[in-house]
Amino acid sequence: MIVLSTLLALTLSRSEGIVEVPFRRAENAIVVDATVNGRSVSLVFDTGFSGTVVLNDSLDIGKASGSIRMRDFVGEFEAKTVKIKSLLLGSKSIDIVGKEVIQQPLGHISSGYGVHCDGLMGLAVIKDYVTEINFEKNKFIFYPKTTDLSARTPDNKRTFLAKMLMTGESSIEMTTLASTGKKMTLALDTGNAFYATTHKDVLERVGLWESGKSPKFQRMSGVASGATASWSFRMKDVTIFGVPVKESYWDVIDAPSGSAEGDGTVGYGFLQNFNITFDYDRRRVWFENFTGKVAEDAPGDLGISAAYDDQAKRVRIFRVAPDSPAEKAGIKDDDFLLTVGGVDTGTSRFDVLRKMLEGPVDSKVVIVTSHGGILNRQEIVRKQLVNE
Repeated sequence: MIVLSTLLALTLSRSEGIVEVPFRRAENAIVVDATVNGRSVSLVFDTGFSGTVVLNDSLDIGKASGSIRMRDFVGEFEAKTVKIKSLLLGSKSIDIVGKEVIQQPLGHISSGYGVHCDGLMGLAVIKDYVTEINFEKNKFIFYPKTTDLSARTPDNKRTFLAKMLMTGESSIEMTTLASTGKKMTLALDTGNAFYATTHKDVLERVGLWESGKSPKFQRMSGVASGATASWSFRMKDVTIFGVPVKESYWDVIDAPSGSAEGDGTVGYGFLQNFNITFDYDRRRVWFENFTGKVAEDAPGDLGISAAYDDQAKRVRIFRVAPDSPAEKAGIKDDDFLLTVGGVDTGTSRFDVLRKMLEGPVDSKVVIVTSHGGILNRQEIVRKQLVNE
């Protein structure tokens, strides 16, 4: 009977057109192998990108067919486009009608995600299918269109069914409730490496932050078009896409929410705890919590904001947070940051530097700085630098 039932299940899967495509998990990203216009590439899956594929402009996949303007939290930028003639994910052939590759300089992307990748795969690749991101077994599962998630009954403990908002074709946006009972519209974003991201004025609107107040601990974060001030915020008793979360730690962008679509995004830090199935046509998302967790503890930090200085050809510290481990260790603004934990900072971007500086609370790290040509090597203990 066991053999018979297994054969029956396989037969049904094939007849209904279920296709599975494996992916790899980097530290904070999903990476899938694809073939674009006959060229093999590795792509980070990013539902926060509404298009099909973004590739490093050093890769030759055909002549440019046009250009497009893109925007993120900080601003807009222009990139060239190339028509897609073929797109394969494993054995799954993706509908290419009207789809384009966007090409732009992405030499930094592998270091940013900590794994080799040639670009991004966006929401347009899965929109036409009922698609599951199975984090538990590291694979995409493409279901037939007859699969109806709205027919499923969640228990609201381990399984949850959320409704997509009717807010256009560019993102998967759903409702999140603050502890005040007020709503936030957040996009499900697998390309956001952090837990969740929102804006200072959104926290003010929902009654979680005093208008005009400045955060004590602040840093700089890098996005596609540039850098922006950000800070960590402890969020209590929030309901994310129908999932109750007692305590979590969000990145707050210190720029108006009007500079981006919606109120922010829910990222990899939250999503990795679930198997997630999308039904874009019926506007439903199914969450299955397989880890038993919905949030992680806040990381430890040193309180250093730094960036590569093109003129000095080194990483310069431009802000040291007050009462932070770095300030108490005597680190000053305009010091150069040379190494972190024995690793040369080189020409690292904001996101890479942040990963180098963060770590478990109370963990120790040796950093080497210089000021006026004098080297300073010291061990500093990371602490939880969270704004309440």
